[in-house]
Amino acid sequence: MRYRVQDKAFSMGDDSWIEDEQGRKAFLLDGKLLRVSQTYELKDGTGEVLLVIRKKVVALRETMVVERDGGAVAKVHEKVKIVRERFCVDLKGGEEWTATGDFLGKEYEVDRDSDGVRVALVSRKWLRLRDVYTVNVSEGFDVPLVLAVAVAVDALARAGRDR
Repeated sequence: MRYRVQDKAFSMGDDSWIEDEQGRKAFLLDGKLLRVSQTYELKDGTGEVLLVIRKKVVALRETMVVERDGGAVAKVHEKVKIVRERFCVDLKGGEEWTATGDFLGKEYEVDRDSDGVRVALVSRKWLRLRDVYTVNVSEGFDVPLVLAVAVAVDALARAGRDR
């Protein structure tokens, strides 16, 4: 399933709808301005908080934590750069995903490390609007979690660029 995400959603304090491929409002990304750390809430159409995405305040490397019901379900962090920039997603339960590609240009893929299965493809290639990109979530994956990982990767890539 393909979802459209607006870049402006990543400005602190901004709210933005994530739309499905039919243009329906599927999820609300709520940027929390009055928090100590960078924080977003991913809500369903009724306003229920599904996941919280927050920048870890104390960490050796910049890390975003994705929480569900108060517990961490994923940690997203930059992998050691050898040839190109990568982000690692450590999931609760030990599974790992790796994001590789052009993060600032929004052309990258997320793959499961254990078998190389594509989790999602993030692209702005087919869109005319500059401030929008798509997250194409592969079948069988937790859609809100994949969208939250894309939000975290984008936030970390922007922070890396600003350093």
